[in-house]
Amino acid sequence: MKLSRILAGTAAAALIAVPLAACSNNDSSTSADSTTSSVAAQDVTPSSILSSTAWETTGAKDQNGKDVPLTDKSASNYVGFAYFNADGTFQMYTLDDAPKMQGDWKVSADGKTRTIVSKDDKGTAKFTRDSEIITLTSSEFTYRTYPVEGDKTTYVDIIHTPTDHAQPKA
Repeated sequence: MKLSRILAGTAAAALIAVPLAACSNNDSSTSADSTTSSVAAQDVTPSSILSSTAWETTGAKDQNGKDVPLTDKSASNYVGFAYFNADGTFQMYTLDDAPKMQGDWKVSADGKTRTIVSKDDKGTAKFTRDSEIITLTSSEFTYRTYPVEGDKTTYVDIIHTPTDHAQPKA
């Protein structure tokens, strides 16, 4: 007897709860909006930040935090405009818009390393370079270079900031 009353009560509660849950549009809409916002925030990855804008080399600093002239031999090779495309390709130009380098790129999932594979016009790889990322935000992209191979105590951080400089025509 007790079991049949419990089952009847559970069934009645379910019959009431289901229609009420179905009528609560406002709550499910709010949940969907919150979920959408969370998903959109999660879509911001190191790769999406790097490909979101064109970058211009605007500074360099040594291991002591001292400014390094962009004309200095430890920085000059890295100076120019960089265009990292969402499809994993890139093009780089000098500040005079002369083609400098092209190829493929990627950023590690943890955002600590950028890898570029420089390619010739036929798509043959010329070299691969991994660079330690120091800063990667929507307002700054800085990576570290080591002018003396094997010496990690001497380095130059190459600083880039967003630019609206149009990508030169190929």
